[in-house]
Amino acid sequence: MERTDPIIHNTADCLRVSRVLSSIAGKWSVLVIMLLREQSMRFGELKRGVEGISQRMLTLTLRNLERDGLVTRTVTPSVPRRVDYELTELGHSLAEPIQAVGLWAFCHLTQIEDAQTLYDARA
Repeated sequence: MERTDPIIHNTADCLRVSRVLSSIAGKWSVLVIMLLREQSMRFGELKRGVEGISQRMLTLTLRNLERDGLVTRTVTPSVPRRVDYELTELGHSLAEPIQAVGLWAFCHLTQIEDAQTLYDARA
C-alpha cells in the first residue's frame, strides 16, 4: 500500500520507537526470540541454543525481553526449581518480521559479503 499523505514525525514518538528498536534488534534478543517462537524453553536449553552467549548476557536479554512484554517467565516450584521462558502474544507478533529479516539476510549473504570485501579493499 502506498502512502499519499505526508508522515508527520513527532520527536518524542521517534525517541520512544528508537528505544524499542534498540531493545529488540540486538543480536541476542533476535536469536532468543527465534528460538522461543516454536516452544517454551528452559534457561539451559536457551544457553545451548544461542552459540557464544554468556550466562550473564542471556540473563540480561531475557530480563529485557520480559520487561518489554515479549517473554514470560514461569517458575515451577520443584527441586531443582524449574524456570521456563516463552513468547507472549506480543513476542509472537514480533517473531514473524524478525524471521523475514533473517531470511532476507540469508538470501543476500553473498552480495553483502562481496560488498564488504570491495569496501574493505578501498579503505
